[in-house]
Amino acid sequence: MAMSVVFTGMLVLSLLFGAATGQMQQVSQAALSGAKKGAELCLAMAGPICLWSGLSRLLEQSGAERVLTRVLRPILRRLFPEASRDPKTLGKLSENVTANLLGLGNAATPLGIAAVKRMQASSQSESASDEMCRLVVLNTASIQLIPTTVAALRATCGAGAPFDILLPVWLTSIASVTVGLWGAKLFCRIWPR
Repeated sequence: MAMSVVFTGMLVLSLLFGAATGQMQQVSQAALSGAKKGAELCLAMAGPICLWSGLSRLLEQSGAERVLTRVLRPILRRLFPEASRDPKTLGKLSENVTANLLGLGNAATPLGIAAVKRMQASSQSESASDEMCRLVVLNTASIQLIPTTVAALRATCGAGAPFDILLPVWLTSIASVTVGLWGAKLFCRIWPR
């Protein structure tokens, strides 16, 4: 809702300033050029997202997801002790973390929503639990082993080696997750329920 207001305001201001300065032709050309570039970007991003989403689906159907859940279980149990009691919630959490590790924020979002719905149903509370807040922090910061979306954007823009950003991505994502989870724990202690 808020972004709709922002974008509408930017559009109206562009039209007003274009009309006031007599540059409506440039405004309309910029709008058409931006729409074309947006459509090209969406099409360029669709391929890598489909590829990695298909790989994620393949992991799920082959049973490799259960193996990954077992690997992630010790970490997820420490982060989400209440939610990890339910195997289905734990499965959704591990799928979410896996999608984030693969750099698929678009695929991770519905999995995170499914995990939060299961957490909400089991807590029977109207407000977000500490574990739900930790999941939001973990999703927002997300450790990425393979930053597929960013690499696809770089490849679309003509980067010769789109994955040469791996080390900085690893360092910043580990730092952001660490600080985010530390901050979430700190706020839980400052403002307990």
